[in-house]
Amino acid sequence: MPLSTVKPSQQCDQQISQDNSNHRKRNSNEIQNNLSVQQHKKFKDDFDLQENMTETPKRANFSALTSPSNGLHKHTPSITNSKTGSAKKIVIKNFKAKPKLPENYHEHTWVRLKEAVEAIHSSRSIKYSLEELYQAVENMCSHKMSSTLYDQLKVICEKHVQQNISQFLGESMDSEQFLKLMDNYWQGHCRQMIMIRSIFLFLDRTYVLQTSAIASIWDMGLELFRVHIITNSIVETRTVDGLLLLIERERNGEAVDRQLLKSLLRMLSDLQIYQDAFEVRFLQATDRLYAAEGQSLMQERDVPEYLSHVQKRIDEEKERIYHYLDQSTKKPLIYTVEKQLLEKHGSALLQKGLDVLLEQNRISDLKLAYQLYSRFKDGLRELCAGFGAYIKKTGRMIILNIDNNPDKDRDMVQQLLDFKEKIYSIISRCFTTSEKFVNCTKEAFETFINQRQNKPAELIAKYVDSKLRAGNKEASEEELERLLDKIMVLFRFIHGKDVFEAFYKKDLAKRLLVGKSASVDAEKSMLSKLKHECGAGFTGKLEGMFKDMELSKDIMLAFKQHQWNAYPGGVDLSVSILTMGYWPTYVPMDVHLPVEMVELQEIFKRFYLSKHSGRKLQWQSTLGHCVIRATFADKVKKELQVSLFQTLCLLLFNEGNEFSLEEIKQATAVEEGELKRTLQSLACGKARVLTKIPKGKEIDDGDKFHFNPDFKHKLFRIKINQIQMKETQEENVSTTERVFHDRQYQVDAAIVRIMKTRKMLTHNLLISELYNQLKFPVKPSDLKKRIESLIDRDYMERNKENSNTYHYVA
Repeated sequence: MPLSTVKPSQQCDQQISQDNSNHRKRNSNEIQNNLSVQQHKKFKDDFDLQENMTETPKRANFSALTSPSNGLHKHTPSITNSKTGSAKKIVIKNFKAKPKLPENYHEHTWVRLKEAVEAIHSSRSIKYSLEELYQAVENMCSHKMSSTLYDQLKVICEKHVQQNISQFLGESMDSEQFLKLMDNYWQGHCRQMIMIRSIFLFLDRTYVLQTSAIASIWDMGLELFRVHIITNSIVETRTVDGLLLLIERERNGEAVDRQLLKSLLRMLSDLQIYQDAFEVRFLQATDRLYAAEGQSLMQERDVPEYLSHVQKRIDEEKERIYHYLDQSTKKPLIYTVEKQLLEKHGSALLQKGLDVLLEQNRISDLKLAYQLYSRFKDGLRELCAGFGAYIKKTGRMIILNIDNNPDKDRDMVQQLLDFKEKIYSIISRCFTTSEKFVNCTKEAFETFINQRQNKPAELIAKYVDSKLRAGNKEASEEELERLLDKIMVLFRFIHGKDVFEAFYKKDLAKRLLVGKSASVDAEKSMLSKLKHECGAGFTGKLEGMFKDMELSKDIMLAFKQHQWNAYPGGVDLSVSILTMGYWPTYVPMDVHLPVEMVELQEIFKRFYLSKHSGRKLQWQSTLGHCVIRATFADKVKKELQVSLFQTLCLLLFNEGNEFSLEEIKQATAVEEGELKRTLQSLACGKARVLTKIPKGKEIDDGDKFHFNPDFKHKLFRIKINQIQMKETQEENVSTTERVFHDRQYQVDAAIVRIMKTRKMLTHNLLISELYNQLKFPVKPSDLKKRIESLIDRDYMERNKENSNTYHYVA
């Protein structure tokens, strides 16, 4: 840019004006000197204007700047100040004539620049200072020599690169030596281009930056290296082969020079041939390696070892990406490892070892399996399917009792609870409580637990009964509450909940009537859980049973006040009033009661009917229990807590010492099967109040019984009525038949309800609707029987033209 002159202020005095006039003359004489743009800027920044004026004006003092030793010269004119205390204004104007370069300046300057570049290429010292060379480039660019300068620089750099290709074509070097040679040359080339660019920086930042068609000096160096060195077929092949060989050796456990790998791979990336020249072949080699490795290790190693090896390989490849591979390789590389080691063998791995891992509760291995299977598509779906298959298979073994082993049925519920606890622990600790696995578990439990119809529901009800009975000291109230929650989880899986209700109601009745309930709070807690799960209709009768027991207490309190404790024969009576609709159905049994008991029954009957007219009382002797006093040898007195049937048998021995089975049966009128169980509990159990002749555990016809005067027991009150709590085979069959009978009514009601709504339906649609509404399992053949029954009773009829279609009969 031409240097402009300075115009002083019009307020300067005559002397300053004269000085300025002389100053302008000197400027006009020296304007022919050639100044560069950079020197002009330096001139503006370096002069120091003196503003402190005294009464006698002083001339401003400027230092002249000498030009660098590149044949150019510049001179800085002096500038005077205006009046003291006044603001000064500096005006810069362009040169009137453009500065000119000396003749042959381009040729002489290029010779020096060429020598400098060649010195850099040959690693020699440069004769000239870098500042001088930079200034020379700047001057050439300022006088429109940029294009020629760029072309000359490219030619000399290209010539140098071409001269070095021969060192890479020799066959005497091994692959590692070749890579080190390539790395050394690449590092040297980069240093040379950085040095060259620093000299030609002005060219790079002006001409090159403004011309989009040409590459920067750095990119030009990369392009020359790419074209003349690395894209040579022999050089490229040897370089990539050497890199792949080093990586293969590292994968085989050898120590390699990772810095060498990193430098050369960065070189390929900078040259923009990383993907085409290296990555494609690298991924192909990786695919072949892990495909062969996966096949061999599947035969040699078990599942835990194989999974650990896969995780190790993935970590190794991630480490390689971190140390020397390009980040763009990460996704395809890890995918290749997962595909060859995991995805291809996913199903085979699960079939080979998942059951073992689950059976042995191998938490760490299962956690690793979940992490690995979550890495590839459909991996978790396969793992979830295998997990569900294991649950179904194991659960089926727990549920099914092909040998009809009673011990297996007795332990079934506890085994189910333990199994469920184990499965949910695995889901929580290994599968991050995944919703997919939780739903799979629920579906699997529901499938296998209903493969044996009705029995699981019955056994769960009996298990609850065993935990809620008095005398169960296995758990505290808090532990019992947690146990009931776990049982409710199993209860949710059961289809035949009506079977559970029937057996639970029967067992609850015994606990309430015999006074064997461990805790009223626990009973009501269980009732609340059932109500929350199945609704108020499910627990309505059970709640009615508790109400009956509370009302019975109030009635007995009033009865005792009515009698004033005056009972015949000194016998105390306690009666429970049961509403027939709430309680299980009991078969009445007429037995021969003592006179005192019969008299008490009549007294209570008159009292109750006087309070509640229009009702009918039916005595249930099977549910009665008594406390009687007995005197043994040496006047040892005990209280025996026994059932009513046991009481009738024991009272006979007040009249004699020996009775046969037939005599006891005739005297008590107890049914034979019930009588045998009763005598068995008295003569063959732990507390043998009677002795049997002949000895044995079974009661047979002709057996005789004697009172045992030598009976001894550490307790004063002895409970022998446990036989009353035990379920007989007849009771079990009766309960089951009653459930099936009730189901028929539910099926009939459902059919009528559907037909009344739809008016006309085909057989298949009706069956489908019934399966949607019924909450218990039922066979199609049973449904067909109920449909025929309703047709016979004129609730519905067949279509005359199509017998497969039904019409509702209003």
